[in-house]
Amino acid sequence: MIKIPCLFQRDFTDKRRPLLLRAVTQGCEWVMAGEGIATRKRDGTACLVRAGVLYKRYDVKKGKPVPLGAIPCTPQADAVTGHWPHWVEVGTERESIWHVEAWSGLRASDGSRFRLKAALEDGTYELCGPKINGNAERLAEHVFIRHGSEVLDSIPRDFDRLKEILRLARYEGIVFHHPDGRVVKIRRDDYGFPWPTLDSPKLQDLEESEGSDEEMRDWVAEDKHDFIKEGR
Repeated sequence: MIKIPCLFQRDFTDKRRPLLLRAVTQGCEWVMAGEGIATRKRDGTACLVRAGVLYKRYDVKKGKPVPLGAIPCTPQADAVTGHWPHWVEVGTERESIWHVEAWSGLRASDGSRFRLKAALEDGTYELCGPKINGNAERLAEHVFIRHGSEVLDSIPRDFDRLKEILRLARYEGIVFHHPDGRVVKIRRDDYGFPWPTLDSPKLQDLEESEGSDEEMRDWVAEDKHDFIKEGR
């Protein structure tokens, strides 16, 4: 799983608050050409399922040994930081407790029900839930959500309308997937909007916002972006 580029170029003069520019990042022009699909970006931790085995991300820092059996996410380490992301099999270690909970189908955190353990198809997933990243997704239990499974319809692809969509969205960002495997992302915080959000978007906010159009209002009002839980 390679590092996903941002759709637009960024000025890192202020490293704490990079400035998003209108220029498209080199190699991401296909998004602006209307190619590929737009999907919801989840705020969790990436996982891999391969042949019925669950793996989690592990960052091998510069000068450190690669764990036995680790699967490299990229052919080589980052040329600048020296970090080299890998997949490592989830075991019984304490830091994997929430991976194991979601994988094993334990009782939901509110005690409401059991989920049967279900084999997930091979692929990459985002693990989200109450104990992951401060539960930015506001979920009641830990679940695996397959990357690219939550398609967003009628997403605009210009700088200003993407900004308006993300200003009102209740999710972290958008990931564009090309049929050939390329991916590009744009997030709320790239535009300077806070994440996570505390409240759902309000339609009247969109109606009163400058530059909004009927298509965008309809898209938000229909709320087409409820998540799909894979492997249920």
